[in-house]
Amino acid sequence: MDSVSRRHAIVLGTTVLAASVPLWAPAQTAVLESWPLGTRQRTGIHDVAPAFDGGVWFTAQQSGHLGWFDPRTGRTELVALGAGAAPHGVIPGPDKAAWITDGGLDAIVRVGWPDREVRTFALPKGTPRANLNTATFDADGDLWFTGQSGIVGRLAVKSGVVTIKDAPRGPGPYGMCTTPSGDVWWCSLAGSFIARIDRRSGNSTIVEPPTKNQGARRVWSDSRGRIWVTEWFSGNLSMHDPSAKRWRSWKLPGDRPRPYAVYVDERDKVWISDFGANAVFRFNPGDEKFERFGLPRDAAGIRQIHGRAGEVWLPESGTDYISRIRST
Repeated sequence: MDSVSRRHAIVLGTTVLAASVPLWAPAQTAVLESWPLGTRQRTGIHDVAPAFDGGVWFTAQQSGHLGWFDPRTGRTELVALGAGAAPHGVIPGPDKAAWITDGGLDAIVRVGWPDREVRTFALPKGTPRANLNTATFDADGDLWFTGQSGIVGRLAVKSGVVTIKDAPRGPGPYGMCTTPSGDVWWCSLAGSFIARIDRRSGNSTIVEPPTKNQGARRVWSDSRGRIWVTEWFSGNLSMHDPSAKRWRSWKLPGDRPRPYAVYVDERDKVWISDFGANAVFRFNPGDEKFERFGLPRDAAGIRQIHGRAGEVWLPESGTDYISRIRST
């Protein structure tokens, strides 16, 4: 299903605009561009991932599709994943395909690109509903994934075999990431911790954050292997350094921050979406300052952030828009 969408561009920089209230004067100008997806049905856009052809994949959780958006033309395409599909996460694979965690199908789904071939890897028979969430590839090319009902799993890509482990402390596994050295980490929203996976056994070792009941929602690694965590309940952005076994935390600006997504770009700047402020923040670990990018639509609902060099992509689940912040 194709459509040509309008584009809205707002220049963000040292001048304070309605859509940007920076908390410090940024060294570079950034441009926020937004496109309505323009499909005939509401997609329920959830996660995004840069595709290898210059487009951007997104999960259409409500309509049951993998979406592909072309920023050069504003065109949106939807690839059906099957009856009952409700995709949550999507990441690019080393094979240049889109890999999806689908909570409706209770399966990992691969969509080849550019052939659009859909292949489904079901969870083992007898597995209770997993509420699949986020995935990541490890250094060996295997896919790891979380299920909020209380599982952590692995898909051995070469064999197609899926195995699962019960997560420590039960329900809650949510965000997941891989460090530059290939280690896999995940976080528990309900359990309020982060954990490192032993890739040989599949077992997880809990690492306790300093703030109790903080609601660790998403994680992302920087180039040094430090794990950045958004804490939904505490309003903090936190960082765990595994080599130093040290934590640091910063409260997001505002009265009632609700940090959801986190993404670390190629310059090790940390991007955070804040439901409380209807904004995205860029955090500079060097001077420990936040820069605010307000979103021009109410209740945008940025549930995940991803990007490539010079671009940060934002899926607006509340508006069915897709946005990009681009450095100029």
